[in-house]
Amino acid sequence: MDLIIQAALVGLIQGLTEFIPVSSSAHLELTPWLLGWEQDGLIGSLSFNVFLHLGTLLALLVHVGRDWLRLLGALGRSIAERRIGDDPDRRLGWLLVLATVPAALIGFALEDAIEAAFHGDADLSRLAIAGFLVIGAGVLFLADRLGTRMRDLSAIRTGPALAIGLSQAAALLPGISRSGATIATGLAFGLTRQTAARFSFLLATPITLGAGLYGSRHLLTASHTSTEWVAIGVGFVAAAVSGALAIGFLLRWLRTRSVAIFCLERIVLAGVVVALLAAGR
Repeated sequence: MDLIIQAALVGLIQGLTEFIPVSSSAHLELTPWLLGWEQDGLIGSLSFNVFLHLGTLLALLVHVGRDWLRLLGALGRSIAERRIGDDPDRRLGWLLVLATVPAALIGFALEDAIEAAFHGDADLSRLAIAGFLVIGAGVLFLADRLGTRMRDLSAIRTGPALAIGLSQAAALLPGISRSGATIATGLAFGLTRQTAARFSFLLATPITLGAGLYGSRHLLTASHTSTEWVAIGVGFVAAAVSGALAIGFLLRWLRTRSVAIFCLERIVLAGVVVALLAAGR
């Protein structure tokens, strides 16, 4: 398949699955295998992945950029005045900081080990991904069914915020899903579906920015052909556009509908993987 088309397809998948709770890592790991692509070229390389993350960061900023500008201003005032007071933006800003830092440290410490254990062109890795897809689906479905779904952002306290933040570390396992883990944890603490998703997107911004900046340190030494740079640009645009659309779609969907359809998609994909492995693919 033409490299540009591959890049567009992967960017589309990244943007959609990064925010819809079906696991972007699982879909990106499985797509080349399912479609029979060679896996030693641009697709899946560090440079390409960095630009995919930057594309999803742009998608996030379309929806929560203004919120973050307001929250950063509130955090600045809080630091200058050495108080939080009864300002809801200051409180929410510090809750997001609390939720981000521990998860980022855990991710930094464990990323390489999990990468070695569960990522790669091996049947055992794909079987593990299928298992994590099912586990993530079960947790998300139960949290949606058992949660009270009555609390909004103003009701989030320190404990739930920390738990939601720490749940991001589970997304290091391909198939769990960062958005799925954070939304499920929010639902378990009684947040409404929309509120759980909104907090998840706010929380994703610093993590996505950090991943982009951390990966960007290698770009200065990256060498690509002109065709590869075009493919990288196409992937970036596809991830940004599809990501922005996915966030808007999910927020609208969760106003009146459950997460069951996303759980079903995860289980179907896991079933396809297991069936193909059983057939000797």
